[in-house]
Amino acid sequence: MEVSLPKGEQLIELANYRMPFGKYKGRLLSELPLPYLVWFRQKGFPPGKLGRNLEVVHGIKENGLEGLLYRIRKEFPRDSP
Repeated sequence: MEVSLPKGEQLIELANYRMPFGKYKGRLLSELPLPYLVWFRQKGFPPGKLGRNLEVVHGIKENGLEGLLYRIRKEFPRDSP
């Protein structure tokens, strides 16, 4: 399945988005271990914005592009949910 990247403001939000629950609560999605994201993919991403963000981060990390999120976060820092 191909995942399309969000644009502009959505990408800035994604780069700063934090995990809202569980073992990794409070960590940036881009800092989640790839095996955890793979587990979500296998079990099914949660519905809504969190699931979409997890799916996109999974695709980014799987393709070795997480540096993109680090650069965005550095240039456009903000608080996230």
